[in-house]
Amino acid sequence: MPDSQPQPPPPPSSPGPADPSSLLLCGARLTDGRTVDVRLGGGRIEAVGTAGSLGAGGTRAYGARVDLGGYLLLPAPAEPHAHADTALSAHAVGPVSYEPQDVQRRATEAALLQLGHGATAVRAHVRVGDVQGLGALAAVLQARRALRGLAGLTTVAMPRVLTGVAGADGLAMLRDAVKMGASVVGGRPDLDPDPTGYVEAVLEVASEHGCPVDLHTDAGDPARLARLAAMAGGLRPGVTLSPCGDLGRLPSEVASRTADQLAAAGVTVVCLPQGGCGGVDRRGAAPVRLLRAAGVRVAAGSGALRDVSNPVGRGDPLEAAFLLASRYGLSPEEAYDAVSSSARAVLGLPEVRVEAGFPAELLAVRGDGLAGALSLAYSRVVVHRGRVVARTSAVREYCSSAASVELGLPRQGRGQLS
Repeated sequence: MPDSQPQPPPPPSSPGPADPSSLLLCGARLTDGRTVDVRLGGGRIEAVGTAGSLGAGGTRAYGARVDLGGYLLLPAPAEPHAHADTALSAHAVGPVSYEPQDVQRRATEAALLQLGHGATAVRAHVRVGDVQGLGALAAVLQARRALRGLAGLTTVAMPRVLTGVAGADGLAMLRDAVKMGASVVGGRPDLDPDPTGYVEAVLEVASEHGCPVDLHTDAGDPARLARLAAMAGGLRPGVTLSPCGDLGRLPSEVASRTADQLAAAGVTVVCLPQGGCGGVDRRGAAPVRLLRAAGVRVAAGSGALRDVSNPVGRGDPLEAAFLLASRYGLSPEEAYDAVSSSARAVLGLPEVRVEAGFPAELLAVRGDGLAGALSLAYSRVVVHRGRVVARTSAVREYCSSAASVELGLPRQGRGQLS
């Protein structure tokens, strides 16, 4: 079984006193084909040089060295669409428990699974109101505190109803959720008796508190989307919609016009290549190529992580990128951008490049190119705030054969299968 638990970095291999805050990544391959050493310190990339240039003959001692020979070094992905309160609940006996300790345990385990895949930042949608009240949100916020230093976890408060008499309590609870620590406001306007009123209420709360907005919608009603785009146009720090699976089922001219309206309003779309999530029908992903052509920022998320809406969800950003490339026609570079740079932008995080001065949020994947990494991303090393926080190691072995010896086929591992 792969070991995906967070592990400390290996002990330093150089003599002399070490700077515990520094880390040297040795021999990593970049997407442009270069093989480099990367020096990290203070949570940022301090230097990038040709392999062997940063560790040889220098006067600085390093806290740790990590050999990344055979690995491709990338900006770390982020997860812009998770459901922490329901994750890992697919096989629960009876109704899903919303006891605080159960929600906190599931949310923490889910974030660690996603971290092992490489996501150093996660945006989690959490239901508020109804039977959950604010208990599930409080539990996820507690998980966030427990994960500090390993991964960043932010929360989206999701009330069910916000309009009419029934919506008064939901609106009050949404405001309380922001005061508790929810940093994004959202929900599912399609389920409210007055979807437009729901959006208006969410935008009002967001404007009051300076919060981003992240709404679930199938995006099957172009008139409703046009109204949403018109309302969202002036809101900063921005509006995100997901999963928008029905947008691709609209007539092409209608879908193109709607995409243009979303682009003009600065609305971001987070697609879910694995399918829908948490009460949204599991359907196809949003038309990513159409949206990108219109100028809409498109990011990709994983959605459900082994809950009732997808009992086999993996929560793996690289799988989302793989599906975008294999099923929806994006290049490997475009697909990875959707789960890394674009996903980080959705979360309001700074850009990451493997260059000096950028945040040390990195993912090393065994492989010599991006296409191969998306196809066979088994072994991974995850760096958050300049230190190794998770490793996944996979070893493949084959039975000995004359063909493998004669042809010099690749092999991993020590020893042989009997």
